[in-house]
Amino acid sequence: MTTPTQPHRPADLPDKLYHFIGGAEVDSLSGAVFDVADPVSNKPYATAAAGRAEDIDRAVTAAHQAFTDGPWARMTGRQRATVLYAIADAVEAQQERLAEMECFDTGLPITLAKGQARRAAENFRFFADVIVALHEDAYSVPGTQLNYVLRKPIGVAGLITPWNTPFMLESWKLAPALASGCSVVLKPAEFTPLSASLWAEIFTEAGLPDGVFNLVGGFGEEAGRALVQHPKVPLISFTGETTTGSEIMRGAADNLKALSMELGGKSPVVIFDDADFEAALDSALFGVFSLNGERCTAGSRVLVQRSIYDEFCARFAERAKSIVVGPPQEPATEVGALVHPEHYERVCGYVEIGKSEARLLAGGERPAHLPEGNYLSPTVFADVGRDARIFQEEIFGPVVALTPFETEEEAVSLANDVSYGLAGYVWTNDLRRGHRVAGAIEAGMVWLNSHNIRDLRTPFGGIKSSGVGHEGGHRSIDFYTHEQVVHVATGDVHTPRFGA
Repeated sequence: MTTPTQPHRPADLPDKLYHFIGGAEVDSLSGAVFDVADPVSNKPYATAAAGRAEDIDRAVTAAHQAFTDGPWARMTGRQRATVLYAIADAVEAQQERLAEMECFDTGLPITLAKGQARRAAENFRFFADVIVALHEDAYSVPGTQLNYVLRKPIGVAGLITPWNTPFMLESWKLAPALASGCSVVLKPAEFTPLSASLWAEIFTEAGLPDGVFNLVGGFGEEAGRALVQHPKVPLISFTGETTTGSEIMRGAADNLKALSMELGGKSPVVIFDDADFEAALDSALFGVFSLNGERCTAGSRVLVQRSIYDEFCARFAERAKSIVVGPPQEPATEVGALVHPEHYERVCGYVEIGKSEARLLAGGERPAHLPEGNYLSPTVFADVGRDARIFQEEIFGPVVALTPFETEEEAVSLANDVSYGLAGYVWTNDLRRGHRVAGAIEAGMVWLNSHNIRDLRTPFGGIKSSGVGHEGGHRSIDFYTHEQVVHVATGDVHTPRFGA
């Protein structure tokens, strides 16, 4: 039986995590390692190879050689898709193992970790379908020219992934990069490297050629920076925190790298008084407290029309107090342990700030039955003003700000009065107003009378401080490829004869 201070340990937990370069597990050239701890006991369970610039260079060299000399980039879309389907099958076959490891390493509740494994498999199937169905354009100028477009993989893709739902978010980048014909170097988050270590086995068994996939563990300041600055890596896909995104932009500037970055969020949930109250309540609670609140699209600012505000606050706080906080492996757990002591302290710091800025309705402290580990009760603040730090700044934990509004215009003003613009949610039964408000919200994605459900064909990304570029569907393929136009003369060419 799992206890709060004795986390469930997966049966095949490794003692050490290695880099994977050129088809083989390897240590860092320097021999450097770092400890990896689980978020329930905060005790190390393994050491991991700590990559530095020389390890990144070794991985990029292997990836570049596989790209220029190997078969992957020259395969047909159908041939690559066959391997991607095999990867999806392998991920799905290991669903229980993956979920168990993800739960242990991240603190996510086991029920949600299982969903992430399924989504990861679907990402590979989806991009296998996309690459097979992808078409290229041709333009005919009768009697004069035929112009056609070739789509080519760009080269070595640098992928830097976060610690929240790491395996799924790695698949989100790996699948389109590999489908496009690129080779990759993956730098997973140092807090949660466990599930990333499974990719090598999965890819090898599925038939991915050696050197196409490479993994270097380590810290952003060393391995991440070296990957961003490496001259043979023409593009970087990054998901993570906004200030890190700014540093990546600066590091990528000298080599003019292509960038796709999904960064922070402070997404509004706008609830009008004619909304389906129960549906909006369920969605708002799930949107901010699922995945332990460590969700980029979390609806962490709930804006409620004044006429229903008091009732909504009371019901929301009542429900928040009943959310089951517990060991991640327990099926009944709805909120588990935050990923790392550093992040836990940061979130708790915002809770203390919130106590001086607003009215605390629920939570704000460690649950009494969980004396150790990175646990925080779902925390609800009401009457939060637009200038409050807990209104403006991303917390990335189970903490929510409730704010009243009077009119549609005020709701839109409050929704947009932050530096972020990733997602938004609108609840109203007046669909004309719903479309108006959805269109007025400054965000890359808005859900109307819905929670966070996304079709993989649609673009994903934010504006303002929430990111650069969009991925999803063909846009992901656009990022990992470039288009070359070939112009062919089909008639006589009449060129001015300079110097004749």
